[in-house]
Amino acid sequence: MRSFRLLQSTFLVTGCAVLLALGLSGQVAKAEPATGAACNPAADGSNPCPRSLRLEKQQPLSMMATVGKAMFFDPALSGSGKLSCASCHVPSLHYGPSGNAPVFKGGATGDREGRRAIPSLTYLERQPPFSIGPDDAVADDIAPTIAVPTTGGAHAAKSAVNTASSATNLVPQGGLFLDGRADTLHQQASGPMFDPDEMAATPEKVSARLQTVDYAKPLRDLAGVRGKASSDFLLSEGLFALARYQIEDQNFHPYSSKFDAWLQGKARFSPVEREGYLLFNDPKKGNCAACHVDTVRSDGLPPLFTDHQYEALAAPRNFALQHTHDPAYYDLGVCDQKPGGRTDLALYCGMFATPTLRNAATRHSFFHNGVFHSLEDVLDFYVLRDLDPERFYPKGPDGKVQTYNDIPAAYRGNVDTTDAPFDRKPGQAPALTRAERQAIIAFLQTLTDGWAGETGQANRL
Repeated sequence: MRSFRLLQSTFLVTGCAVLLALGLSGQVAKAEPATGAACNPAADGSNPCPRSLRLEKQQPLSMMATVGKAMFFDPALSGSGKLSCASCHVPSLHYGPSGNAPVFKGGATGDREGRRAIPSLTYLERQPPFSIGPDDAVADDIAPTIAVPTTGGAHAAKSAVNTASSATNLVPQGGLFLDGRADTLHQQASGPMFDPDEMAATPEKVSARLQTVDYAKPLRDLAGVRGKASSDFLLSEGLFALARYQIEDQNFHPYSSKFDAWLQGKARFSPVEREGYLLFNDPKKGNCAACHVDTVRSDGLPPLFTDHQYEALAAPRNFALQHTHDPAYYDLGVCDQKPGGRTDLALYCGMFATPTLRNAATRHSFFHNGVFHSLEDVLDFYVLRDLDPERFYPKGPDGKVQTYNDIPAAYRGNVDTTDAPFDRKPGQAPALTRAERQAIIAFLQTLTDGWAGETGQANRL
């Protein structure tokens, strides 16, 4: 378990020590070896250890992906005939939601409240499948699946400058959605489409449209004899087409932020951005990079600002949502991904996925229940949760603050109280001052794609 997971919920200062990176041409390029403070931003904000990043160039979409793109924008695939995938995942907003509502309203008549805040669809192309295994913050390959321990054990803290220190921890990791219940974009596509609270379609309706709509003719041709004979097979091919669109279209993973330019030595941080970067990586201050890993991989792949793992941060219950008025209702993340999970996965109840921090500064709804609406609120919660709990949690009839009020008492031991900045106790000074929190937010703003650069034109780097 690690701290500082936004939206739930990463270049470490040692990241320049990697010797090899793949350049844009595919040839191996050497980076000058350097470690520690030598790779911190220079006083003028420049990068003393520029890297060659492995960045994919946009290729023409395959026929399958072209069909998927048409499906993504087609409201007729929904139960109401009014909602498309793009209604919730707005391309101009980095495939995230518009507005600041905590959840989206959908359903057949548009009046049903979604269960969770809408995540971005960007930067999912390297997501590993769900597993429970050793804590490896820099891995985004297939993780090993092992038996779930039945009892807790000693928890090694995670540090932004020593991500190997907690490798003995067994943690949930990988998977799509906030609870990891899907392993592939193909599987993920069917979730919102057939959810009665979201697009509220039926397999029959989607299959019928794919059998007649003009844009799906290539899909029907690709599906061949089996596609003509089986509506289920054609539907599966349609969901695969949606997945191909998200993988092939570089707009879903452009790596075009100011930070990406800085990594390559093409941009300079402002003084406040530089300060925020250093705080982000300081294990005694923000400690953010312990979970939101900002390391360039040895193969040159840019950082995703997530370790693909899960954390119980005890976000306050959001009483603006209808279902939270039922005192028996709890959304417990990982352990609710399957029947019986509250027993079989009890050690992980209350944990939700750590999405990427890329484009986080453009969002207006944070954590799984959308309870916060600004990065300022999120940073305040991280730093002051246990120091000033009455600021975030309500008081009960007895006048006592109901801390961790959206997690049943039986699972509150899962909440991260170990890793900075969550390791502070009442009476201690917060890990970050208000000015330092604002500096981190300034750094987070460098993670927004479409940076215009010095020329005022958007960079594709």
